Formats: sequence, structure tokens, C-alpha cells
Amino acid sequence: MTQTVLANADLDAALAEARQAYVARNPRSLARFVEATTAMPGGNTRTVLHYDPFPLAMARGEGCRLWDLDGAEYVDFLGEYTAGLYGHSNPVIRAAIDRALDQGISFGASNATEARFAAVVCARFGLDRVRFTNSGTEANLMALATACAVTGRRGVLVFRGGYHGGVFTFAGGGSPINAPFDFVVAPYNDIEGTLALVDRHGASLAAIILEPMQGSGGCLPADPAFLAALRDAASRIGALLILDEVMTSRLAPGGLASVHGIKPDLTTLGKYIGGGMSFGAFGGRAELMDRFDPRRPDAFPHAGTFNNNVLTMSAGLVGLTSIYTADAAAELNARGEALRQRLNALCQAASAPVQFTGIGSMLAVHTQRGPVRTPADAARDDAKLKELFFFDLLAQGLWLARRGMMALSLPIGQPECDRLAAAVEEFLSARRSLLAGQG
Repeated sequence: MTQTVLANADLDAALAEARQAYVARNPRSLARFVEATTAMPGGNTRTVLHYDPFPLAMARGEGCRLWDLDGAEYVDFLGEYTAGLYGHSNPVIRAAIDRALDQGISFGASNATEARFAAVVCARFGLDRVRFTNSGTEANLMALATACAVTGRRGVLVFRGGYHGGVFTFAGGGSPINAPFDFVVAPYNDIEGTLALVDRHGASLAAIILEPMQGSGGCLPADPAFLAALRDAASRIGALLILDEVMTSRLAPGGLASVHGIKPDLTTLGKYIGGGMSFGAFGGRAELMDRFDPRRPDAFPHAGTFNNNVLTMSAGLVGLTSIYTADAAAELNARGEALRQRLNALCQAASAPVQFTGIGSMLAVHTQRGPVRTPADAARDDAKLKELFFFDLLAQGLWLARRGMMALSLPIGQPECDRLAAAVEEFLSARRSLLAGQG
């Protein structure tokens, strides 16, 4: 056997052992999974939550901690894929929801909170007008439909590795159930390659949509020059630039658009802004959003039974005004920056093919040595090493995404960051021989 084959065999053996230990620790999650398969395909109603041999099932959460069905406790470093910014059962948000429930759940009418919440969202993220939806997927659907209706075109420039919701996913060749727009898929963070596609398809493009940092794609920040080039290109061809800040709006008080000085035509929002309730929003320039003004004879329609539901309006309002203030956002993201730098220093000291990318309170692990700026770079990760990292950290009581994504919540403090750093250091030490044989 060659050294590479031997190293791969050792990695396979270590991964098999980690899986076996996982199965042995979690009999109740396994039983729940088996039972769930009788009513849901694969026992699942949210694909990202599934992983082999079966997913953990959580029983409860408090602060920044979770407990699974078998009683194990975890520090929650996943943060509900960025939506769980406030942690579990934040008392201020819980009180706001209780007050709203006391007045009734759904009125089928306008309510006293929605306009106040809308004004706060507009001021926070630099929007002229905003309309609410129930998810980030829905927000992006409405933004793209708006672009098509305004421009009379059907083309949408998207980016490899991008994710804009359940029917807008562009990793690994895209999805067979993507919404039926005329997508043109461009290379992320590649100005020359993207502008060549803009020149070729510009007359048919209604919109250019991207995340200013790809979240699901591996926490890959967009280069400032790349964002500036897209802003100029959209203006030149008469298309709308849509920034998907569903995840990244948490990374600065005004989102990443404010950091880069980019003014999109439309912005989409979601996740944490609803205070833990279902939420999405799209907003931007007044002349675009005012097409939804129902007083106009030519108004665009926009339906949604729960768009202004009192639970989301109340939780979201108190969250942005009383908890995730500009100062709180700056503090949380500084803590995340320091944590990512600390983890990378540990990897470098161990000469390991492991690194962490991201901005502020969002980060992702990659199992390779070279720069990771694009989805093509991220695709070179060693999938088995990444899976071993996941199972090893679970065994140490740390909850993260199977793909290696993490997001800090407000209850996570220095003790929890220390615990994560210690777990990464233990992984680098315990798996030293495997890491030396990879990358």
C-alpha cells in the first residue's frame, strides 16, 4: 500500500469508530428516527437536518445549550443556522410573545405593531420601504418576481455555491426543484468571469442576486471589488442588484451592505430578525417597493396570511430595539472575529490541514490548507475529515452543522468560546496522525 492509501484506510477506520460510538450514545434519537420514517420521507421535513447514520433529536434548549432525547447536553454553536441569534427562550422576547398571545394570535387585519417594526427594520438596514414575508425563501422569491415584473425580463444572474432558500440553491450543479426563472450561474468572487456573462446575457437579466458572504456555501466573504463590480454592472444593464442578507445582516449593525458601502436596489432579510419566529422581508428603493402600494390602480399584489402575524411583529420589534442593538451587534461580531482567529492560530500551530473562514459571528471549518475564497476552493475539502470533526465535537458536547458551519448566539460568552477552542485543540492533537496523512 502507498502512504496515501494507508492514511485513507486509517481515516476510514477512525470515522467508522466515531460513528459506532455515536450510535451507542444515542438510542432514543435512533428510535425517534425510525418511527419518523413511517410518516415523513426519510423521517425528515427539513433536508439540512439529516445526516448519516441518523440525526440527533433535541428535547429542549435554554440559553446557548441544548439537550437531546438521550439527556446529553451541548453548547449550541449552530445557532439555528444564524436564526437563533437570541438563544433559546430569551426572557425579553418570551415576555413580548406572551403579551401578544394575551391579545389574540391572528387578527386577519392590520395591527398596532407592524408599522413600528417596519420603521425599525428600514432604519436599521437602509431601506426606503419594506414588506414582510414568512421566510427568507419567500423574501427572495418576491424580490426576484419584483425584478422580473419591473424590467420585463426573466433572466437572473446567480452564483455557484449560492443559497437563497429551498427553491434557490446553486451548490453542486443546482437543484431539480429550483424555481423556474432563467438562471445564469456565474463564478463567485471572479470579476472577469462574471462580467463576461453579464456582457453575454445582460439584455435578458432582470436581476443579479448574491449573498455578500455565502453562508451555506462555507462562510465565503465576497471581495469588496467584486461587490462593487456587480453594482456597476447591474446599473449598466438595467438590472436590479439584490443583496441576500438573510444571514449576513447580523454581521454588522446595518448588515454587510453598510460595511462595504454598497447600495443594492433590493435587500432580502430573514432568520433572526423575527426574534425567533418565522420571518422574512424584502425592501429597498421606494420607486420599486411602492409598486406594492394597494392604493395604486396598477399595484402588484402581495399575499401571505401570516406576513404581519403578531408573534413575529412583537418578537422582532423588541429584539432589534432592546436586545440586538448596534452596540450588541458590534460586540458579538468582535467576539466571533477573535474566536475565528484563535481557532486558525491553533490549526497553524499544529500544521494541520484545517482552517476556519467567515466574518464576525459566522464561521465554517474547511479541511484543507490552501486559500478558500470560492465554492470551487471549498469543494476541495476532505469530506471524511470534516465528518470526523463533526462527530468528535459532538462527543465533546458541542453542537454544530454537519457541514461545519457555526454561528454564535448572544448567550455565548468567553467560557463557551474557550470550550470550543479546547475541543478543536483536542481534535488536532488526538487526530494528529490522520491529519498529517491528509492535505
